[in-house]
Amino acid sequence: MIYLDSFQFPDSEQESSFYFSLKRTCYDTCYPFGILSKHHFRRIDFEPITILYGGNGTGKSTALNIIAEKLSLKRESVFNQSNFYGDYVDLCQFETMMELPAESRIITSDDVFDYMLNIRNLNLGIDTKREELFTEYLENKYAHFQMCSFNDYEQLRKVNLARSKTQSKYVRQELMDNVREYSNGESAYRYFADKIEGNALYLLDEPENSLSPARQLELVQFLEDSARVFGCQFVISTHSPFLLSLRGAKIYDLDEDPVDVKRWTELPNVRVYYDFFKKHEKEF
Repeated sequence: MIYLDSFQFPDSEQESSFYFSLKRTCYDTCYPFGILSKHHFRRIDFEPITILYGGNGTGKSTALNIIAEKLSLKRESVFNQSNFYGDYVDLCQFETMMELPAESRIITSDDVFDYMLNIRNLNLGIDTKREELFTEYLENKYAHFQMCSFNDYEQLRKVNLARSKTQSKYVRQELMDNVREYSNGESAYRYFADKIEGNALYLLDEPENSLSPARQLELVQFLEDSARVFGCQFVISTHSPFLLSLRGAKIYDLDEDPVDVKRWTELPNVRVYYDFFKKHEKEF
């Protein structure tokens, strides 16, 4: 499925015109101006799966955030902006094949990390509360308490509860269970599986973070099935050879000047892996 057909970033001439229009000439940064135009990255024509490949600083994440901002996609974590971010986004243009579904969103590494940290912090709070309830149980069980007014009702309830139940049952009734924690890789995979529904556009920023090679292969299968069967379109920034191997993916190499479309087996990062394993082939 193709919802987003093309996206255009301002070229160096448009950027120069913007610079000359500024009344002030001294700024710490004009980000994101000058990032994508450095390698003449002007236009993306999308497929059901489109990948932005390149090293650190080439603008993969910047491009995704700009597209998400221009399309007003759902997002959870905040991202780096500057005084000129809105000006840059205003200069961008896009074309769609059909109306973007409301469920469309961008998912970043920060979203996944925040999800895992929230579960840990929630469980930490539950553990702390559990210790407090152990103490509260003993205080209520042996308290010399007499209800004097309706305001004492809650305390009376706890005293009666403590006297009628064991300590473990008292704590279980007053406290929610811990949220089950998985490994980082499993939690990350579950996050993607939960957030990616059918029939929508999804921008994924380096989804391989926190995923083992085996989990990355599971994610590859999940993304391929979602694009082929469930009407999803993906734009992904990555340098993982596993994700780069997604079937039918159109890959833009942001390391090239000008940016060019490549086959995944032509990419330097993939060739490094190939040469390494080829060198040690006899050891397998």
